[in-house]
Parts: sequence; C-alpha cells; structure tokens
Amino acid sequence: MVVAIQPTSGRASAREVAVWDPLVRLIHWSLALTILLNGVFVEEESKAHEWIGYIAFGLVGIRLVWALIGPEHARFSAFPPSLRRAVRHAKAMLVGDQSVHLSHNPLGALMAYNIWASVIAIGVTGYMMTTLTFFGVDWVEEVHEAVFTWLIFSVALHVCGVALDSWRSGVNLVRAMITGCKSIPEGRDSI
Repeated sequence: MVVAIQPTSGRASAREVAVWDPLVRLIHWSLALTILLNGVFVEEESKAHEWIGYIAFGLVGIRLVWALIGPEHARFSAFPPSLRRAVRHAKAMLVGDQSVHLSHNPLGALMAYNIWASVIAIGVTGYMMTTLTFFGVDWVEEVHEAVFTWLIFSVALHVCGVALDSWRSGVNLVRAMITGCKSIPEGRDSI
C-alpha cells in the first residue's frame, strides 16, 4: 500500500510504503532483546541463559518459515543473498546513489542471513553443551563463544549500516522497523 503524505512544516513530501509486517517486526526486536539479555544481563551458566537461547533459536526458525510463506517483503525472494549484488550496491553508494530498497538492500540482506546463521550456530552449540555427549567438551564451548563474539560484531556492524543507509537514503530505518512503513523522500527511486 502506498500513501502520499502531505508536506508539513516545510519538509518535502514523502510516500509511505508498507514494508515490514507485524511478525517481522516482532521477531526483529525480540531477537535483539534476546541477544542483549544473554550478552549483557543474564549469567552464562544459568537456566535463564539457556531458555533465552532457545527463544532466540525459535525466533529465527519462525522467521525462516515466514520467509517462505509470509508477505512479499518478508520473503527470501525480496532480499536474496548475493555477494555480487552487494558489491554492486556498495559501489553505487560510493558514487552517491540514494535509491531506496523496499526490503533489505543487498548489504543488509547479507547481514540478515549472517545474523540468522550465527544465531542458529549459537543455538546448536549451546544445545550441544547441555547433552551428555558434548557437555564439557572444550571445542564446543569455544565455537559457541567465538560465534557469539562474531554475532556481537555483526550486530554492531548492522547498527552502523542502518545509520549509514538511513543517512544515505533519507529513510529512517529504525522508525520503519517500528511502524512497518518506509517514508520514502520525494524524488528518491525505490527498488
């Protein structure tokens, strides 16, 4: 749905485009919360840590199913992972391209897949550490911790990318992930 917004207080007009449905937004912010809780506030050896990890793993599982059956912008086809497209997008940004991608831009798509894969790897290794076979096995714990470190780096990079793309495109992506609508500035192409 596209709705034209009238300019207010001297700002240029924009068009509102519904992009992210409520389930995508709920999963996004819930996953961010689980990462924050387990990374900062919850004791690593606790049952709460374990259950929050299972919740994160489940959220990614639901999101992957939703990427198969959900609405247009939630589907894998809206943001396929492509290194070639990501490189092309980065080059276009460097020469001043301000196009707005309705779903994730190619760099954001790679980051989404990276974060999902990292959470899955953390969930699998975390579960392995609770089994008799792998309990106390050093390499499992080391992989779990290394992937979590990678996830934190990825989340920091993601936040920087959101800030950069919001500045570059003129679209407040945080607001869009809260409301579900991207407010595309007048004169900007949308892809």
